[in-house]
This record gives sequence, C-alpha cells and structure tokens, in this order.
Amino acid sequence: MNLLPGWVAGLGYLVAAVCFIVAIKGLASPRTARRGNLIGALGAALAVAVVLLSTDFLTTNLVIVLVTIVIGAALAVPVARRVPITDMPQLVALFNGIGGGAAALVGIVELSQHEVLGIEGDAMAPVAMATGIGIGSLTLVGSIVTFLKLQGWMTSRPVVLPGAPVLFGASVLVTVAAAVAVAVTENIWWGVLTLVAAGAFGVLLVLPVGGADVPIVISLLNATTGLAVIATGWAVDNVLLLVAGTLIGAAGTILTLAMARGMGRSVAGILFGALRGGSTAGSTEASDRPVRTATADDVAVTLAYARRIVVVPGYGLAVAQAQHTIAELVDALRERGVDVVYGIHPVAGRMPGHMNVLLAEANVDYDLLVEAGDVNPTMPATDVVIVVGANDVVNPAARTEPAAPIYGMPIIDADAAGQVFFLKRSMRPGFAGIENELLFSEKTQVLFGDAKDSLAAVLAGLTSA
Repeated sequence: MNLLPGWVAGLGYLVAAVCFIVAIKGLASPRTARRGNLIGALGAALAVAVVLLSTDFLTTNLVIVLVTIVIGAALAVPVARRVPITDMPQLVALFNGIGGGAAALVGIVELSQHEVLGIEGDAMAPVAMATGIGIGSLTLVGSIVTFLKLQGWMTSRPVVLPGAPVLFGASVLVTVAAAVAVAVTENIWWGVLTLVAAGAFGVLLVLPVGGADVPIVISLLNATTGLAVIATGWAVDNVLLLVAGTLIGAAGTILTLAMARGMGRSVAGILFGALRGGSTAGSTEASDRPVRTATADDVAVTLAYARRIVVVPGYGLAVAQAQHTIAELVDALRERGVDVVYGIHPVAGRMPGHMNVLLAEANVDYDLLVEAGDVNPTMPATDVVIVVGANDVVNPAARTEPAAPIYGMPIIDADAAGQVFFLKRSMRPGFAGIENELLFSEKTQVLFGDAKDSLAAVLAGLTSA
C-alpha cells in the first residue's frame, strides 16, 4: 500500500533535489559549508522517506528497513564522531566506495529480478544495470585501495605489478565484454563477471598512483560514484537518483580537474605516469644534509619584531593536532599589531579544504585564510614565513626541477620572504617523497619536534618577551 499519492511523492523528490543543489552551493565556501552539509543531509533523509512511503516496500519489508537503519546508525554515528581530522580523507574515500558498492549491488539485484522474474521494461535498463555494476564495483574496490594507502596499511608509493599494462588492458577488455553480455543476455552470471573484472580494474587503476596524487584519485572516484548512481537511477526508473548522480559526477569531475590544475599535473599523467616508467613518489628516507636549527626562543624573538608573517599549514599540523595552539600564537601576534595571515595551498593536507576545516575547528577567522595565488604577491614584503607540517607546497623544486614529481605545481613562494622557519619532526621528505632545497637555504631555520609542543614553547617565549 502506498502511503503517499504520486503527486506528493513527486513534490518530495523535487524538494530533495533542490536541497542537494543548495547543499553543493553551500559547500563552496567555508562560511556556508556547515549549513550546506545539513541541508544535503536533510534532502537525503527526505528522499529516503519519500521512497519508503510512496511504494509498498515499507509495508512488506518493515523489519528489514528498521534493522538496516539501526545497524547503519550504530556503525556510522560512532565513526563520524570519533574519526580524527587527520583521517577525514580516508573516511571520504570509504564514503565514495560505499556509494559505488551500493550502486553495484542494486544493479545485481535488478539484474537477478529481470532474469528470474522475467521483468520487461525499458530496453536501456539492462545497459544501465551493466554500467552501474561495472562502475560501482570499480569505485568500491578503487576507494578501498586509496583508503589503505592513506591509512598507511599499505605503501603509499606507486605499486607497478609485472606486466601491469597488459593486466590493465585485459581487465578493461573483460569488463567491457562482460558488461555487453549483461546488456544483451540479462544473465546474472555475466553480471557477476562484470563485478569481479571491474573490481580488478579498480585495483590496477589505483595501485600505480602514489604520493600526493592519491587524494586526486579519491576525487576522481567520487565522480565515478556519480556515474554509477546515474546508471542505477535509470535502471530503477528513479528521477531523483539521476539528479543526485549528475550532481555528484559533475562536482567530482570539476574538483578533480581543479586539484590536478593546482598541482600542475594532468589527470592522465597522475593515473598512468607510473605505468610509463615515471613515479609519483620518491624516497621516504630522512636526509642527512646539515640544516640551520633554531630554538623556540629564537623563533619567538624573531616573530616579536616582525611586521608581517605568513603561516603555511600542512598535514603535519593535523597530525600533531596543533590547530588550537597555532591559532593562539597567531592571536597573540595580532594583539601585538603584527600582520599575520595563513597561506592556504589548495592541495595542502590530504584533500581540498583540509586546512580550512582544520583551522575552522580552532575558530580561526575565515578572513585570515588567504589562498596561495593571493598570498604569493605579498611574499617579498613578508618578514617571516612559518611552515608548520608542510613541505611539498613550498618546495621550489616545483619550479626548478623538471624531473621532480611535483614539477609544474603552483606552490606558495615561501622562498621569496625574508626568513623561513620550518617546524618539523624529522628530515623525512613530504608526501611526494622528494627533498626540499628550501630547508638548506641560508634564510631557513628548522625547529625540530612535535608541532604542538614547539608552538606552545614559541607562544610561551613570545608572551615572556
């Protein structure tokens, strides 16, 4: 029994679609991101409610619905509340994978119903099922590999298997052939073969990607999730899924291209560079070259007499959970009349906006977050740059070393400032795995130690100066 008439269900879908569009618009700015996220969640909840109330699914499968909701909430709520900000990219990767996996599962279920029950309908439905199964499986397995890389449960360096190009090509051919067979025969076993072959394709696609390129692959897989959702929407004749999938696919594609442009790379080069003999990651060994070191008091005294300071945060700031301490230091400097801003690189951290979210957690004023393109022209007039847990985004090799994996990537021009302080745990390279010549410059000093402890010591020295 349908509890909602058709016109009410249609109106509910329309409102949910508008919520999704408004949500994506809200996510474009840190000031409106929280509200946009809530609106998107509201739209998703409304969409689920409309589906349950406008079909006979709720009345015939009430127990299954309730059990599923309870299990999902029991798993999701603790994870969402406890996951540290450093692990947010991994969580996003898993979310992407779950979306693709759900689309593949729906495709398999729909295919089995067509075969067993002899359902006839849209002639394009089998094509949509095959597409959803293939892209969904690729997204799920590829996202799991990116999760493992970012979590450190497998190497983040490129992994190129023997005969990788041949294996890659074979996985593509088998996936496409099996998907065509699904569309023609609507046989469930061809669907299973599509699922397995596409999963192998996902593994072979992501394994050769390493270093700082992994977050870009997460964004790309987000776009493929959208494609899988579109296919699912076509297969089950649901307009809202078509709208949601289009939004997800478009947003993921735009973000992928923006990130690649921010790193001065092509998407093809990121995905297939290692297969051509290149590499997206270098050494993980610590350098033994000597550097000039500083004490916390040295840094405090220099900052006290500076007129303009730029703080460049990176993933190390998130690892040390030092966002509140750096915010306190910046507030103390600004109270002294020092002009201090944060220089935000678009790919600092492990995902776009990572540093914005981290600093927002410490209630940093959004006006103090200056994008790389806007902060670079002010660098020659900047007295001090403090690099906290960042490396690749200030590495001059992006401009000077054609062989470097980050060559061509726009960076924050810290080397143009009067003096640079690096806060580092060790002399290990950044995520791209290459040495940073700025560390060995005459204008650079390194303060070794945990970023949170180092910043606290600098703040104590500043207040006593």
